[in-house]
Amino acid sequence: MAMAADIVIVEAEELVEVGEIEPENVATPHILVDYIVKGEKNDR
Repeated sequence: MAMAADIVIVEAEELVEVGEIEPENVATPHILVDYIVKGEKNDR
């Protein structure tokens, strides 16, 4: 979906430093992301 979008917005529950997440656990590559919004943590 991100490759077909004009704008990609990521809502993240937690913002972390570069390298804290393994690359294979990232769903959307950073090159496709235009904006990052810090969301609230949800109890799922």
